[in-house]
Amino acid sequence: MKTNWLRGFGAAFMAMALVQCAPAQLPQDTEVWEPEPVAVRPGTAGGAPADAIVLLGSEGADEWRHTDGGKVEWLMKDGVLTVAAGTGNIESVRSFGDVQLHLEWRAPTRIEGESQGRGNSGVFLQKRYEVQILDSYDNRTYSNGQAASVYKQHIPLVNAMKPPGEWQSYDIIFTAPRFASDGALESPACVTVLHNGVLVQNHVELLGRTVYMGQPSYAEHPSKQPLMLQDHGNPVAGFGVGSGQASSTVGATLVRLRHCGAICGIVGDEVVAVTDIFRVHAALQIQ
Repeated sequence: MKTNWLRGFGAAFMAMALVQCAPAQLPQDTEVWEPEPVAVRPGTAGGAPADAIVLLGSEGADEWRHTDGGKVEWLMKDGVLTVAAGTGNIESVRSFGDVQLHLEWRAPTRIEGESQGRGNSGVFLQKRYEVQILDSYDNRTYSNGQAASVYKQHIPLVNAMKPPGEWQSYDIIFTAPRFASDGALESPACVTVLHNGVLVQNHVELLGRTVYMGQPSYAEHPSKQPLMLQDHGNPVAGFGVGSGQASSTVGATLVRLRHCGAICGIVGDEVVAVTDIFRVHAALQIQ
């Protein structure tokens, strides 16, 4: 019994000695000072932040082209670029990897069509991963094809649509896929989407390129690719761009992308030391 008591006392003594010999912990030991985040002046009253690169503005659509490389044939009027149905999709001249996108759009007050035939369009990240644009207000369609779905892959958590005629907003944070030197997929693309400020896609993993039929899959592609806006052939479908022309219901809007009289734009700046991230704002109207 005495031996056990002595052993316990010795162990406690050694533990106290080790604590007393340990270096003192200071708050500064866990402070990280580098790298320092770059200061960016936020936009005010719907304006773009200081680091914005606007790809589509009231001066024209020079930062966009049709996917065949031709000049944009959509109709530009009063800062609004409206789809000329049948002329085809348009894509940004600039290419992007990881991207943050703010998009505003609105459906027409004159309701035409149903299901996928009502105000259908889409924004394609890297020309291949689609976030659906659709008038899904009181308009039933398949759930993985409604507004704010990752088309045919992920159903939105809720339907956050406002009535036709009111501005809708998407805030999209996209992480591009990574491929190994032999073309194998190292990490899939992920996307987060807020629809009218409501979280509807929470960092979901994409299964591959958006496809209409069959199962999606990945194929190696460049780390940077253009954004693409869809001409779905709907008579009401269109895109337009301009600053300060969308509704006041969405704050901190940079550029407005509209579907059928909408505004579309991109803002961004590459963060070289961290990752290829661009800040993108746009607005889209359907009417």
